[in-house]
Amino acid sequence: MSFAWPWQYSFPPFFTLQPNGETRQKQLSAWCALALAYSRRHRLPAMTVREAQDSPLFANRRLQRKLPLESIQVVLEELRKNGNLEWLDKNKTSFLIMWRRPEEWGKLIYQWVSKNGLTNSVFTLYELASGDDTENEEFHGLDETMLLRALQALQQEHKAEIITLDDGRGVKFF
Repeated sequence: MSFAWPWQYSFPPFFTLQPNGETRQKQLSAWCALALAYSRRHRLPAMTVREAQDSPLFANRRLQRKLPLESIQVVLEELRKNGNLEWLDKNKTSFLIMWRRPEEWGKLIYQWVSKNGLTNSVFTLYELASGDDTENEEFHGLDETMLLRALQALQQEHKAEIITLDDGRGVKFF
């Protein structure tokens, strides 16, 4: 299944941040929605600014238009302000994009645990993210960094405890 680009993506002025404040805000909202949808569809949890700049997300080859680097940084900063992006380094060259926040992932995981009667069970991180039992769940294949953050959110709610196992980390659900 291919990605459905929004209409703005085929509109050349979309690749130039507009100077009018109201228009610019709508444009930034559209860019943020596009970045989240694209990352979700392609399951891209983390990337560098360079990777983003060269990806189809910010470069429409058919139009031969690219969002300039400065504008990409404005979009990424807007995502950060909205709680959907976290910089992974001080130089702001790599980032974690969150189409769901850790608390939302935690809620999905805990719903699955409860629905399947798996409270008081212990799982490895691998079993949760890549196991056969979670194959049809949205969190299947979740990046380990985001998985840990989701489990930390559940731990704060006293619904889970992250534990160290012989071969790595695991989690016990309550």
